[in-house]
Amino acid sequence: MSPYILAILLFSLGLGTTITFASSHWLLAWMGLEINTLAMIPLMAQNHHPRAVEAATKYFLIQASGAAVLLFASTTNAWLTGQWDIQQTSHPLPIAIITLALALKLGLAPLHSWLPEVLQGLNLTTGLILATWQKLAPLALLLQVQPTHSPLLIILGLTSTLIGGWGGLNQTQLRKILAYSSTAQLGWMVLVLQFSPSLTVLAIFMYIITASATFLILKLNKATNINMLAISWAKSPALMALTPLVLLSLAGLPPMTGFMPKWLILQELAKQGLAPTATLAALTALLSLYYYLRLTYAMTLTMFPNNQTGTTPWRLPSSQLTLPLAISTVAAITLLPLTPAAIALVSF
Repeated sequence: MSPYILAILLFSLGLGTTITFASSHWLLAWMGLEINTLAMIPLMAQNHHPRAVEAATKYFLIQASGAAVLLFASTTNAWLTGQWDIQQTSHPLPIAIITLALALKLGLAPLHSWLPEVLQGLNLTTGLILATWQKLAPLALLLQVQPTHSPLLIILGLTSTLIGGWGGLNQTQLRKILAYSSTAQLGWMVLVLQFSPSLTVLAIFMYIITASATFLILKLNKATNINMLAISWAKSPALMALTPLVLLSLAGLPPMTGFMPKWLILQELAKQGLAPTATLAALTALLSLYYYLRLTYAMTLTMFPNNQTGTTPWRLPSSQLTLPLAISTVAAITLLPLTPAAIALVSF
């Protein structure tokens, strides 16, 4: 792809998300979401592979459906209340429809089944954009609507953590595993959204850090399934020593960074008198932990046969820019002691 076209598409991605962030009118927010979607589709189809074109088509249909339902719900709200302002959305029916439309756009269960199929057809760089940046605009709208005392959000959150953990158990394709991981992580964010929006913001930032590290590590090793992880030691031994820590951080184990949002979310749910919900969410996190441990096992405890093919890759220099990988890997492992500063930052 031409660098000029790539720059325009990336600029449009940023512009669409910024418009949605800054909008107070439903029509402007919808416009930002559409710019975002239309900028993403050429990035998905740039490889001209049938699987990539299929993924781009599926993504377009799903996002267009979600945007149409969102526009219908906002029109319904204007009809019932006379208000187009996002923060003036007060009628329960439009709020419920908007929540479901944004859940479809985010890939929350049970509206998640498009996400693994789409992510499987993309390269890892575009997959990283889909799993992180593309979640920001719908999540910002959900934060602005902020349905209070909504059992729908609790149901969506618990279903996402459960299916996000369960769906990845028998997968061998790394991109599908990361898609189910994304659904599970978003479930945690949605669980606490109506009680503490600042915790949701903190959780999405921590997820972006850990997911970026994971995607960039897999890209460096050109790994797309679990079996390909077995030769990772030959390609980059030092990085493979740190990769299990990054995966366990994504799983939310202490003392890594990923433990921070889960710990605070469980604490907030317990404060709100939702101890059973917190317990169930913590148990569903164990399902996700299983497939992260599977990846860790494949990388550290299985070794490719020590032949000429297996030992040469480390001698070949990689052309990938490693500074973002280094920064995200260190951040994914070591930020837990900065929890008080992170809480103060998102609360401000």
